[in-house]
Amino acid sequence: MTDTAQRNRPEGSGGPGGSAKEPKAAPADRGRTTIADGVVEKIAGLAARDVVGVHTMGSGISRTFGAVRDRVPGGAKSVSRGVKAEVGEVQTALDLEIVVDYGFAIADVARSVRENVISAVERMTGLEVVEVNIAVSDVKLPEEEEDEPEPRLQ
Repeated sequence: MTDTAQRNRPEGSGGPGGSAKEPKAAPADRGRTTIADGVVEKIAGLAARDVVGVHTMGSGISRTFGAVRDRVPGGAKSVSRGVKAEVGEVQTALDLEIVVDYGFAIADVARSVRENVISAVERMTGLEVVEVNIAVSDVKLPEEEEDEPEPRLQ
């Protein structure tokens, strides 16, 4: 009878030659995930640009430097221009600088940007967005040319 009783015991339950095993931690508890500020900035930048009425992101000087960088071979377009994120362990705060197209209600565009950014960042990162501050730095008028410098070589 002792052989049968020994075989029916669950593994790791003790007994001769067996020791109690520690319960395994869930996979989610077996390490730490950190999210860089730049990741949150890219997500927020793309989400803000998706809103109708947002012409571009960033201040005039950053847009000018961005336009020059875009023309340099190998230079990539910056999706995080005009976005600053502060990322903690479970929360993030964002500052956005936008240019609104003429004719759109700025308050409505800002509200839509805030909602879209919060939704995208929380869904993709799992971080709680505690605030999204939006600064409207300019209004794009229909007759204005783009802020890109003229090419010097033709």
